[in-house]
Amino acid sequence: MTEVEPANNSDFTIDLPHQSAALSLTGPCEVIRHQLERLTGASLVLRGLQLIIKGKPDQLERTVALIELLRPLWEEGQSISSIDVQAALGSFGSGLRPDYENFGQKVLAKTQTGRLLKPQTVRQKVYLDAMEANELTLVLGPAGTGKTFLAIVLAVRMLSERKVERIILTRPIEEGYEYSDAHHKKTDPYLLPLYDCLLTLLGPDKTSMMMDKALIEVIPVGYMRGRTLNNTFIILDEAQNTTSTQMRMLVTRLGENSRMVAIGDLTQVELPDDTTSGLAEATEVLKGVECVHIVHLTNADVVRHPLVQKLVELYASYDQSCFPYQGDLP
Repeated sequence: MTEVEPANNSDFTIDLPHQSAALSLTGPCEVIRHQLERLTGASLVLRGLQLIIKGKPDQLERTVALIELLRPLWEEGQSISSIDVQAALGSFGSGLRPDYENFGQKVLAKTQTGRLLKPQTVRQKVYLDAMEANELTLVLGPAGTGKTFLAIVLAVRMLSERKVERIILTRPIEEGYEYSDAHHKKTDPYLLPLYDCLLTLLGPDKTSMMMDKALIEVIPVGYMRGRTLNNTFIILDEAQNTTSTQMRMLVTRLGENSRMVAIGDLTQVELPDDTTSGLAEATEVLKGVECVHIVHLTNADVVRHPLVQKLVELYASYDQSCFPYQGDLP
């Protein structure tokens, strides 16, 4: 264990295990050190393998606790992002620090650049647990909460562990839109966000190989009709834009040893006014059903750049002031 010992009434010293840990806590151009100072009000000075924290007692306590929450990253020499710092800090204000400490060790996979992929908020951990434990998971939340990416990470992990035999990624497309043929799938604008997730996780070569072998399919919702899918992990993205008919068709595609995750944001429905969102209907019809879990992520779970979280909150506040009925959405 790294010891934290008082140097005097206003200093704490953290002894770091190796140079990689020091680099993790400073970040490129010392951006992480500066962020920690800005968020806590304390001063951080690195001398060799000693991190000296200076400030008022409450600043010292907060800074040391925050650095301890980030321990799983810096102790292994992993890079720390501004998102990691924000997520750890958020656990203080929400009273979820013990939960954050518990799930900080849960690593799902590594990116092509070697970055560890893990849940960064407590509700993300709940979401992952729900997908692992249930045959059907409905997840609702704003942009940037990791809904699609976490589902793809789990699906790829289960495929690599041979718990499923293939992955199908699907999303609705506009009526009348001509879906590109197999040769052009990877540049189809409606499906490109799903490819972006795969490329981040697997890289271009492995993504192409797995698609060529039909281990991963990326197709529009309309192409799912008539199929019964056994041993398959199905991810329905932008589910708020499925119709009631489409959603009913999709949930009945589940076969033996399969699971489905339906992902959406009910504030972003783009259906005609007289058309019911299949996701909204499903959250009501399937509430309390065994092997079905409904997860609600919030603005606090936004894990993109900190500015994105602020923008999401500002737009949500604006929408509620202009369109009060949106406050009643689940």
